[in-house]
Amino acid sequence: MTVQPIRLFGDPVLRTPAEPVVDFDVELRKLVRDLSETMQESQGAGLAAPQLGVGLRVFTFDVDDVIGHLVNPVLEFPDVEEQDGPEGCLSIPGLYFDTKRRLNVVAKGFNEYGDPMQIVGTGLMARCIQHETDHLDGVLFVDRLDPQRRKEAMREIRQAEWYDLDKPPVVKLSPHSISNPFGLGR
Repeated sequence: MTVQPIRLFGDPVLRTPAEPVVDFDVELRKLVRDLSETMQESQGAGLAAPQLGVGLRVFTFDVDDVIGHLVNPVLEFPDVEEQDGPEGCLSIPGLYFDTKRRLNVVAKGFNEYGDPMQIVGTGLMARCIQHETDHLDGVLFVDRLDPQRRKEAMREIRQAEWYDLDKPPVVKLSPHSISNPFGLGR
C-alpha cells in the first residue's frame, strides 16, 4: 500500500471521464488499497481514481465509520429530497462551499473482486457518493454551484497557495440541466 500524490484543480485528468473497469485483477485491488490509504492519510471522506491520475471508474469512501469502495457505480435517486451544505474536495484543498445534492441515493456497482454490491446513502454518505461519482464523470463540485457561489469559489481557488497559474482552470457547467439538476431519469 502506498500513499499517492493527489491531483489538484487544474490538472486535466480531473476533467476527463473515467473508463469502466473491465479487469477485476490484482492491479485493481492495489489501486483500491492506494486510494484507501491516500484518502485516510489525507483525512478525506472519499477519493476517486482520477484524483490519483488513474482514469478508471472506482472510488473509496470513509463516512461515519463506514469504509469501503465501489467500482463502476451507477446512481439511482429514490426521491427528490435535497440537501444544501458545505462540501470540500481533496483536489481543491482547504476550501468548502455550500453545494446542493440529493439527500438520498442508491449506488450500485461492484467490489474489487467483481461481486455486485449496493450502497444506500443518506446525508453525508449520499453527498460523498454523488461527489465521487462526479469525479468519475470529469465533474468537480464547483461545477454544481449556482453562478454566484461558483464565482466566489473561483476567486478563492485563484487565491489559494496551492493554485498553479500555469494550469488555467477549466470550469464547466454541470452536465445536468438546471431544470433537472440531479440527472433524474439517467
